[in-house]
Amino acid sequence: MTKWGKRTEAVHGGIRRSQYGELSEAMFMTQAFAYPSAEAAEARFIESGPDEFIYARYGNPTNRMFEDRIAAIEGTEDAFACASGMAAVNGALMALTQAGDHVVSSRALFGSCLYILEDVLGRFGVEITLVDGTDNAAWEAAIRPDTKLVFLEAISNPTLEVIDLAHVVKLAHDHGALVVVDNAMPTPVYSYATRLGADLVVYSTTKHVDGQGRMLGGAICGPRDLIRGPIEAYVKHTGGAINPFAAWTHLKALETLDLRVRAQAGATMQVAEALADHPKLLRMSYPQHPSHPQHAVAMQQAPSGGTVLAIEVAGGKEACFRFLNALQIFTISNNFADAKSIATHPATTTHQRLPQDQKDTLGISDGLVRLSIGLEDPDDIISDLKQALDAA
Repeated sequence: MTKWGKRTEAVHGGIRRSQYGELSEAMFMTQAFAYPSAEAAEARFIESGPDEFIYARYGNPTNRMFEDRIAAIEGTEDAFACASGMAAVNGALMALTQAGDHVVSSRALFGSCLYILEDVLGRFGVEITLVDGTDNAAWEAAIRPDTKLVFLEAISNPTLEVIDLAHVVKLAHDHGALVVVDNAMPTPVYSYATRLGADLVVYSTTKHVDGQGRMLGGAICGPRDLIRGPIEAYVKHTGGAINPFAAWTHLKALETLDLRVRAQAGATMQVAEALADHPKLLRMSYPQHPSHPQHAVAMQQAPSGGTVLAIEVAGGKEACFRFLNALQIFTISNNFADAKSIATHPATTTHQRLPQDQKDTLGISDGLVRLSIGLEDPDDIISDLKQALDAA
């Protein structure tokens, strides 16, 4: 067999067995590696083979298994595993830009992504243009012949805007620009970024890959010349590589990724249907629900919108907090994509440092709640949400 499905790759991809023939992947907890001779050490520093390692910041057998496996699932040539999702975003953007470059990005981004674009890249002389990602005309007006890179969240966090990725990719490539997609919301299971031509796909593997609230991690997936060229050089020298224990935990979690995500996504659609016309809500947003503004584009791109939906509780912050405090199954936290259902109030947590005008532009109101649907019984999840909305 020359090509496996995602579920098979998630179990068998990238396996490296030691001389002991272990069934479960080995965890190599080592900072450095030994050489049989001075000549061997010299040779490895000149050019390392695919199973030769120098230092944990540069690479590790456990990390390499995870990189091979996540790349196989995503459908890219290679991947580099990072210490967190934000280390992956920073690594991809910093490795591929320099002073004088022009970057176009969607405006609806996680707060830390906006910080890297505006504060970090901007500080070093990179020109940043932010656009309404759902407006194809805005992309057409912003991308120029000298644009170096385009960045976007395939589905935005936390308002779940959906971008017409095929249109943006074609436009960027016509101008010679690279496209980097943050793919946290679509998940590796329902990913369409590589299929639609994105050059690099970035994951916070903290989310669905680990998916059980244990480990931080990230991954940059793409062509080998970019991954083992500028991206590896930047990440390994600036210390953003994943640690072997996190990589090993991710490897074991990948075995159940497809099962978990499909169950969670199915439950999320059930929740969306149950809350779509609830009288205590001003709106409910889930890409695959017919009420979503970009529903047609979402359905063209993927069969599922993932494991997260957004609601806006009528009555503002006071009513919203009553709703949150009445939840019994949901945990109030700032994470998402966990096995446990999580409720987040972005305006006062993940996006609270954004100026009010930016919150207003992005639709992050005092009533907005991001709901991450877990692995509990869908009927219990819906009952919990309804009783909490009664309390609001």
